[in-house]
Amino acid sequence: MPDIHHSAADGYAVTSATYVKGRPDYPPEVDGWLRGELALGAGKLALDLGAGTGKFLPYLLRTGAIAIAVDPVPAMLAQLADLNPGVEAKLGTAERIPLADACVDAIVCAQSFHWFANGDALGEMRRVLRPGGALGLIWNVRDESVAWVAALRAIFDAHEGDTPRYHRQAWRRLFPAEGFGPLCDRRFRHGHTGSPEHVIIDRVLSTSFIAALPVTQRDGIAAEVRQLIARTADLAGKSEVTMPYVTTAFFCRKLVAECP
Repeated sequence: MPDIHHSAADGYAVTSATYVKGRPDYPPEVDGWLRGELALGAGKLALDLGAGTGKFLPYLLRTGAIAIAVDPVPAMLAQLADLNPGVEAKLGTAERIPLADACVDAIVCAQSFHWFANGDALGEMRRVLRPGGALGLIWNVRDESVAWVAALRAIFDAHEGDTPRYHRQAWRRLFPAEGFGPLCDRRFRHGHTGSPEHVIIDRVLSTSFIAALPVTQRDGIAAEVRQLIARTADLAGKSEVTMPYVTTAFFCRKLVAECP
């Protein structure tokens, strides 16, 4: 398989359990997006590409579609299989998808497209999509209009190195993309509610490039986040908090007939 970025290969190999606890689910509006814009339903086949631990699979399955999951990190696929028994899961990358030509009705990349935003990956997605099939890209993005959420970014950014990230927006340079129609977008407000340990600290520690750090550094980052919680009036002493998100959802369709 093509090389996987070291942050993903190293970080996600050790943080799969924390990823399950620390990452939010998706807002209810996603069901309408999948059934409407992506036209998923009974009898359709959907590919969850870069599926990770399978956080997005329940949403695909609720449409009535059959879902296949592909991810390059064995530890993440193991978590996925435990949490989603019966779902076909394959080891593979976006640049080499282990599926036949023109076999899926939709591809969804949930929290993942920025990792493989390149021409080879888009070519593979175009290959496995049926004509008129949909490509969906979706991210839960922390709402940094809230001051303490913005303060978390400084902690993240100090360690990101050359890791591909959604907020850099480099992935947008691929669009408009050959063989695909225009990219359309929707946005939904969302929140992840739970204990500060899960909602904030596990979220930070589940970040690929932080998970890839030595244990002593990870412990130091966790301590830094706890200090932020302790000095923030909306968080200090609370047994339950909400991390605010904006869910950004994009889609385009494979052209039925490509121009020569």
